[in-house]
Amino acid sequence: MNRLKEKYLKEVVPSLKEKYNYKSIMEVPKLEKVVINMGVGDATSNSKLIEAAVADLTKISGQKPVITKAKKSIAGFKVREGQAIGCKVTLRGDNMYNFIDKLISIALPRVRDFRGVSPKSFDGRGNYTMGIKEQLIFSEIDYDDVVKVRGMDIIFVTTAKTNEESLDLLNGLGIPFRK
Repeated sequence: MNRLKEKYLKEVVPSLKEKYNYKSIMEVPKLEKVVINMGVGDATSNSKLIEAAVADLTKISGQKPVITKAKKSIAGFKVREGQAIGCKVTLRGDNMYNFIDKLISIALPRVRDFRGVSPKSFDGRGNYTMGIKEQLIFSEIDYDDVVKVRGMDIIFVTTAKTNEESLDLLNGLGIPFRK
């Protein structure tokens, strides 16, 4: 069993249950999925860039990403409808816990001048989004193989009803929030 999942069941669930006076364990918020999204806006001029982004995201997540396409044409950005403009991957279950564990213990400490992630990026419904400026913080990415340094968004989707519950859940899992 994954050590982060074990921590959730043994430490986080009892503390949340006590703090918010839940009557059932089923009421306790839990992580539903983690979505990693990488926008590749410059793929409009060079289609090889999307393949490089897909390869990087595959190495990081251990799962094959889906290529996202433009919903409508925007002349100002030189984007046509149906054109590939990014890729995303949705992690659930053990893959999700493995990724979060890797993010907390290996990747985030490698960020330069890291003081913690912003506690203000909640959406009001208990979901949290964080941005990463470069994919090089993940140990699977070899610096020499990188075509272009690009960032990504990581979205934590929880069953929490409020931002406060979600913050306590993610804090309990060990995500380093800024004080």
